[in-house]
Amino acid sequence: MKKLRPTRFILLFICVLLLNWTLKKEPSIRSRIQPVSKGSGFHMDGYWVWGGSMIKAEGKYHLFASRWIKGEKFPKNYRNNSEIVRAISDNPLGPFKFEEVIIGERDSSYWDSNMAHNPTIHRIGDQYVLFYIGSDFTTYLNDSGALLRRVGYATANSINGPWVRSEQPIIDHESNNPAVLVDDYSIKMLYRDEELKVKLAEAENFQGPFETINDNVWPEHKIEDFYFFKMNSLYHFICEDNRGGISGHERWGVHLYSENGTDHWKKYDPVVVYDHELSWNDGTGLHCTRRERPQLFIQDGKITHLITGIYDGEDSWCQPVALIPSVDTDRE
Repeated sequence: MKKLRPTRFILLFICVLLLNWTLKKEPSIRSRIQPVSKGSGFHMDGYWVWGGSMIKAEGKYHLFASRWIKGEKFPKNYRNNSEIVRAISDNPLGPFKFEEVIIGERDSSYWDSNMAHNPTIHRIGDQYVLFYIGSDFTTYLNDSGALLRRVGYATANSINGPWVRSEQPIIDHESNNPAVLVDDYSIKMLYRDEELKVKLAEAENFQGPFETINDNVWPEHKIEDFYFFKMNSLYHFICEDNRGGISGHERWGVHLYSENGTDHWKKYDPVVVYDHELSWNDGTGLHCTRRERPQLFIQDGKITHLITGIYDGEDSWCQPVALIPSVDTDRE
């Protein structure tokens, strides 16, 4: 029998590896995104609507989102006027109907008395926990004229409330875009500062105290708007590629991962999660002026929907889109 030369053996081995990789490679999230109906999602007349986060409870889909009265051009005035509301639907795509204000203005002595924004809803133990950022009326960031934003939470035993807001923030410095992962017996939180420097903190429970375990998660580029999750025993987050340094396109959605959930974060393959094209099920489409604040809806270990904020130049809303086939987070 003729022996294979070393170079031929290496080439054969590489071919086998490539074939195996090709067979196992999963379709990207981007390729799973389905068209949606015009008028679906969550809209409110007279308001800018943004940053939806969804959970299923009591047979309904509940979307928590930011809203603020239209007056100036989007997204101005959210820093002073945003509040968090809950909307419901029988369908994860909507349309969603406004139900109530969850986090609105309160006594000026509290950290979130003036503004609440960027909600993310989670079920932790037997409670619903809503994380968000807030500002009071008088505390400014480094005398900049911009109100200081900090991360806190509200809890409820029922999705219908009553909601109890934290008296103090759990991240007590400029912080935005909170993303939370329940990891065994700890809570991990991603957030960013005023310079879009990404930090990762950890606590024994969602009430804190949180300790920083990585103060510069992705130093190479500017990123924000995170959603943190586990998949295939690895740690993942999707986010906005703010300057386009990862995807080559400003503000597209990208996907990063880590083996230990702390450091050595890498680009997932494929790295792009979504672009700025939204497809309608009548065969037409929308090129979004802005598409941001990605959140995932995960049910029974499967990622079934992507939710983003959409701005078309005239209106803004929260738009879930279905992922078909769904993404199995437990696949090994």
